[in-house]
Amino acid sequence: MKYCSLLIFLAVLIACKRPADVSIKDDVIFLSDDKLEGRQTGTSGEKEAAKYIANRLEEIGAKAKGTVNYLQPFTFRPKTNPHQKVKYNVKEGDSTITGINVVGFLDNKEENTIVIGAHYDHLGYGTEGSLHRGEKAIHNGADDNASGVSVLLDLAKKLKESNTNNNYLFITFSGEEMGLLGSNYFVKNPTIDTKKVNYMINMDMVGRLKADSTLAVYGVGTSPIFKQTVTSNNSKFKLIQKESGIGPSDHTSFYNADIPVLHFFTGQHEDYHKPTDDFEKLNYKGMQIISNYIFEIITDLDDNGKLPFRRTKNESDDTPRFKVVLGVVPDYMFDGKGMRIDGISEDKPAQKAGLQKGDIVIKLGDAKVTDMMTYMKALSTYEKGNKAKVVVDRDGQQIEAEIEF
Repeated sequence: MKYCSLLIFLAVLIACKRPADVSIKDDVIFLSDDKLEGRQTGTSGEKEAAKYIANRLEEIGAKAKGTVNYLQPFTFRPKTNPHQKVKYNVKEGDSTITGINVVGFLDNKEENTIVIGAHYDHLGYGTEGSLHRGEKAIHNGADDNASGVSVLLDLAKKLKESNTNNNYLFITFSGEEMGLLGSNYFVKNPTIDTKKVNYMINMDMVGRLKADSTLAVYGVGTSPIFKQTVTSNNSKFKLIQKESGIGPSDHTSFYNADIPVLHFFTGQHEDYHKPTDDFEKLNYKGMQIISNYIFEIITDLDDNGKLPFRRTKNESDDTPRFKVVLGVVPDYMFDGKGMRIDGISEDKPAQKAGLQKGDIVIKLGDAKVTDMMTYMKALSTYEKGNKAKVVVDRDGQQIEAEIEF
């Protein structure tokens, strides 16, 4: 009863506000509360989150565009090996899971539709993919990805009465953490004509804008106009632009359907996939600035008609395969020389060797490390049991340590 009572209290508290007054922070606090138990796909906590998002979309004025009102349930049997394809809409049974996409639509009676997406599922008490070592604990996923959902809802408010040359489909995906399942299901079972989709915007982990205001934008090569638009509307960020439409989030499903995509990301951190990813650690002012920036991009593109799609090089094709791990969270937003460490995993080679957050790896074995790709190529040459010297730049000093994989 305490679980239900607190959820009801939080929902009523937010419902007492007018839709325009519900803040990004309000939405994050609800979605990352312990009572949702980490929003793992198929759980009661995820269902409560789906219900909340559906209510928010309705309050804002988006119409239901799921298969069951605002909801698009899909049942699947999880993979038993990484090469297996997930089968959807299988008969429910002991080994099946039902995820729920949440879909709302602003109908401006226009020919084309812009899709704005963010996944809302997370890792529950620590499923596969958790970097937590220790007692079982709730992974609230405030940044990953209550942050993206909250910015999506903020954009829905902004777009309700503006930029009316496109329709807007707002969709929060289930099953992202299990392999982009919700977005893949939607693309294969759309509730609108995907041939009429103009482009797709995705937000995944946009809650930790750092002091240097670095923002990564993926997919700028997927339509010829994107680079110019992303750059010309920027006055706040140090942008890191990536051409590829392929990446570890839901925009990939739309790119694979020949739809231009833009994906926004503020970078990984030491709380990634851990129970410590809580709402108190998010940069809410930064999230609002990101929402405003995306809105400006949409505004700039409003009278451009349907954007042409362009295929990009799949950068993951060049990614080496690994037999060992160093046990660090790389800082993907770092654009200096080397590979900067943004977090250290417990009881892994990096921690045992004394490496620290903020260290910049500049040499691994005999290989110089100048960027993420050279680091991955160097790491791919090692096997379990190997040893290697690693050199890091720590506050301007070169520190040498021995790694044992």
